[in-house]
Amino acid sequence: MLLHEKYAHVERLEELLPLSLQILRFKMMAVHRKVERRRERGSISVDDAQVPDLGPDPGAYLERKERLERLRRAMSGLCERCQQLMRLKLEGKSFLEIQKKMGARSINTVYTWDFRCRKELLDLLGGSWESQR
Repeated sequence: MLLHEKYAHVERLEELLPLSLQILRFKMMAVHRKVERRRERGSISVDDAQVPDLGPDPGAYLERKERLERLRRAMSGLCERCQQLMRLKLEGKSFLEIQKKMGARSINTVYTWDFRCRKELLDLLGGSWESQR
């Protein structure tokens, strides 16, 4: 029906092929313009997108819990000064603030305490920051 109304000038059968190709080209260009206008180039369908599971991984949760418990046990084995030093560092205090808080004579004393406390903590953890399985 549309061909008779819109393309009444087409009378021969040989003219239909070029006309159909021209209509197809117009349709393809219309789709292309629509995609460009909507900025959909390169986008994928929501149904085709693979969304990662952002929920907590039970294995990672268990490993973290074990590491924290291991660290908590090792921290309780430290001397009182080392525990206080580590607590202040975990609170985000600078070495100058720690020096004033703990009453050290010089900043180098705090550096030495920090080195010795980290070494003692590492020894309590079995010589490695990672757990041995």
